[in-house]
Amino acid sequence: MSPRLPDGEPAPRDGALPATALAALGTRPFGVYVHVPFCASRCGYCDFNTYVPREGVSRDGFVDAVLAEWALADAVLGGAPPAATVFVGGGTPTLLADAELARLLDAIPRVAGAEVTIEANPDTVDAARLRALRSAGATRISLGLQSASPRVLATLERTHKPGAAVAAAREAGFDHVSLDLIYGTPGERDADWAESLDAVLSAGVDHVSAYALGVEPGTRLHAHVRAGRLPAPDEDAQARRYRRADAALSAAGLHWYEISNWAAGGAARCAHNLGYWRSHDWWGLGPGAHSHVGGVRWWNVLHPARYAGAAAAGVSPAAGRERLTAEQRRTERTMLRLRLAEGLPLTEPAPVTTKLADAGLLDRSALERGVARLTLDGRLLADRVAVTLLSTTV
Repeated sequence: MSPRLPDGEPAPRDGALPATALAALGTRPFGVYVHVPFCASRCGYCDFNTYVPREGVSRDGFVDAVLAEWALADAVLGGAPPAATVFVGGGTPTLLADAELARLLDAIPRVAGAEVTIEANPDTVDAARLRALRSAGATRISLGLQSASPRVLATLERTHKPGAAVAAAREAGFDHVSLDLIYGTPGERDADWAESLDAVLSAGVDHVSAYALGVEPGTRLHAHVRAGRLPAPDEDAQARRYRRADAALSAAGLHWYEISNWAAGGAARCAHNLGYWRSHDWWGLGPGAHSHVGGVRWWNVLHPARYAGAAAAGVSPAAGRERLTAEQRRTERTMLRLRLAEGLPLTEPAPVTTKLADAGLLDRSALERGVARLTLDGRLLADRVAVTLLSTTV
């Protein structure tokens, strides 16, 4: 099953945005996301918009297509603001040649000190590649470790082996190195999770992302679970592993700033992702990439060939868009800001927030300052807390 795009209205061929969307452009940090949809192989749990070699999708000309869309973006925005953040994700961006990644980054004007993140699988980078990425302007590397347990990696159908990529990144000059973890894989034991946490802490990174595994329809993992070949993830086990991760990471000086993310101080936080959670503006380049400017959100066509064809023709590759209503923006603000350790500023006190604090889901001291901030228990029930808050004025 291929990823599905949201429903929405048709997007204009020239990509034009309403004047109201552009009115405040530049008053908030502006980000650029680049989706590189290529992978050497597809992991059994993955439902991202990715393509592997046997599917006949070529990487040739990909950066040219992305730069053509960037030229369109610059025209639509009346001159794109210099980017405060750039995030090159995937897929596996490091399947592109070093020179192509450098050419891509060179084309995007950035503010001084901009954060530039590149995602990478550990088995696609070595010391030379990491030095090349650093020289090209990358300031932050995000490595998809997922697990340090060989048996868990086998279940996830990950082909890499945990190695020395973190040390090589440090030697290449990266001050900020992040590791991604997945917990709750079918068959994962507490000892496997402990092994992964120990590996992360031993690596000495300054940022960790940890996500509960979801079984997405259309993936091989979903088929295995449906057929009974693998057990479904255990929610109680996932909650237990989240608590263990939070305790271990906090003790090591990495503190949560978003439900699934921990960092060693403000400079180590992913500023690009904070832009999503704070509803800033960003332009997403590449097949299936999503964008948001001034309350208008749109998404690109999925297939790389169709995307490249639109870019070459000088028309928008957007498949559709939506103009967010005031109510939709309120809902998104509540859902996203509540995920952050800084919390959700409340417009006025409400009895329901006191009840949530009494239940141990909101921090009482933060509530006294007019902020809804999740406790550890609250983080495990964040969606339920958000729905409750949306039932009143926040």
